Amino acid sequence: MVSYTEQMQGIFNRYIAEVSASPVSLDEVAEWAIRKRLFFPQPRDVSKLCREALAESLRHEKRVDEKGRKYRSKHSVREAIGGAQLNLWADIDSAPRSFMERSFAQRRKSISDDCFQIKQDVDHFNDRDPASSPIQMILDFSEDVAEMEALRYGGSEAA
Repeated sequence: MVSYTEQMQGIFNRYIAEVSASPVSLDEVAEWAIRKRLFFPQPRDVSKLCREALAESLRHEKRVDEKGRKYRSKHSVREAIGGAQLNLWADIDSAPRSFMERSFAQRRKSISDDCFQIKQDVDHFNDRDPASSPIQMILDFSEDVAEMEALRYGGSEAA
């Protein structure tokens, strides 16, 4: 049986094959898929909808500390409990250090995974078109972070 994700990928691939391979807004693809009766939403569990809305909202909650740093106030840790994968949430200002260490490590791993994937994508694209100058992808973000800190804090010591 095809997964929901694979069904959505299939809709996009069918759009490319039947309509256009040019870059396209997903709004346009969605309208096309609905018109063609290719999309049938699954009934959703109200509890799951609420959980997803809570998680999305908590990811965006920010505070400003006494040094003027805007920081994310709610953090999560993915954990297997009783054979199920759960996301446990806590407030950064009251969470135990061990929880925050795991949260930061998981977020760093997610960023690392994204960097690995973009490198794979760029390498594939560059190999596909060897006659052109290769796209360079710098994966060291130290200068980017330093520049953002300098812009936000005017070069003052913020950390």
